[in-house]
Amino acid sequence: MNTPSSLEELIGALRCLPGVGPKSAQRMAYHLLQRDKPGALRLAGALGRAVESIHHCAKCNNFSEQEVCELCSSPKRDPALLCVVEMPADLLMMEQAQCYRGMYFVLMGRLSPLDGIGARELHLERLVKRALEQPCEVVLATNFTVEGEATAHYIATLLCAQGIKVSRIARGLPVGGELEHVDSGTLAQAVLERRMVTE
Repeated sequence: MNTPSSLEELIGALRCLPGVGPKSAQRMAYHLLQRDKPGALRLAGALGRAVESIHHCAKCNNFSEQEVCELCSSPKRDPALLCVVEMPADLLMMEQAQCYRGMYFVLMGRLSPLDGIGARELHLERLVKRALEQPCEVVLATNFTVEGEATAHYIATLLCAQGIKVSRIARGLPVGGELEHVDSGTLAQAVLERRMVTE
């Protein structure tokens, strides 16, 4: 029996999600069509609206509906601190820990040559420009994975060459761990015990 082409298209579209293989995509598609059509329509609408209205903040590179996000516009943030994180989930975790009141720059990834992600894909020229706009300390809060460490080292070398003060969050976080999965107390301690990076 042939699968309807629109169903095949839906299954194929669901496979673009991380960790979703052919069987999982098929189960999701069947569930949405058979058990939750209102949910499917809500998902389709929300996805369409998000794609149309969300872009990157001109300052921090995080997702935003405005040109400059609410966090970057806030007068309550300390502009003398600029924290570099890999992903928006890491920024949210930092905010939940309530240990940091500075500004952010979200890389939207990490250096990974095997995956074709280099300095250009991470918009590091924007990071350097932002760090040079106002004298600040750049706090590197990339994950303690091989790629996260390589990214931190690369950024530290880049910024130190420009005379920018750079620190790295402390290793209160487990090696190989990701910020998104760390409790807020551990993350707060790591930020408070950050160390300066020297070349």
